Amino acid sequence: MNKRQALIERKTNEVDISGSLTIDGEGKQNIKTPYDSLNHMLSEFAFHGFFDLDLKAKGDLSHHIVEDIGIALGNAFRQAVGDTFSIRRFGTGSVPMEEILVDVSVDICGRPKLVSDPAPINEDNLDLKKGAFFDFLDKFVNNAKITLHIRIPHDPAGKGTDSHHYFEALFKALAIALDSASTIDERRKGIPSTKGVIDL
Repeated sequence: MNKRQALIERKTNEVDISGSLTIDGEGKQNIKTPYDSLNHMLSEFAFHGFFDLDLKAKGDLSHHIVEDIGIALGNAFRQAVGDTFSIRRFGTGSVPMEEILVDVSVDICGRPKLVSDPAPINEDNLDLKKGAFFDFLDKFVNNAKITLHIRIPHDPAGKGTDSHHYFEALFKALAIALDSASTIDERRKGIPSTKGVIDL
C-alpha cells in the first residue's frame, strides 16, 4: 500500500506555513513554529499517531499562526485520508497524565463538529494565550471534516489541573484516535458508511 500523504501549504498576508504530513508514517517530527508549547504538542501528536509531520510556520500574531496551522494541518489530513475507502472511520483514545484523564472520540465522517468539556482555568505555564489550543482544534476539525468529542471524566472544569498536562494528554489521545480511525481495515470493502458516501 502506498503511503497516504499530503503537502501542508498556507500562505497569506499574515502567515507562511509549509510542510508535509504522512499518516502511514513512523512518528517522525520536524516542527518549527514560534511557540515552544505548540511545537511540543504537535510533536506528541505526530509521535503517538505514527504520523510523519514536517511543519514550518511563521507569521505576525500568535492567533493567526495557531489558527492557520489548524487550517493547513486539517486540510492536509483530509487530503491524506483520501477517498476513505476501507478506513475504520471511528477511533478513540484515552490518555492519563498524572492528575488528569482525557478521553477522545473521533469520526471521519465529513461532518465537522467539536464538542468539549471546558479548558483548564490555569494556563500560566503555556506561552500562548488562553483558548489558543481550542482555536487550533476548531480549525483543524472544520478543515479535516471530522467530528471530535473530548471528555474529562474527573475535574471537568479544570480546577487544580495543570494545563500542560491537560493539553499534552489531549494531543496524545487525539493522535491515537485519529491513527485508529484512519487505519485501513481489510475487511471493509469500500466506503465505511451504509449510505455509500462520505463527503470529505
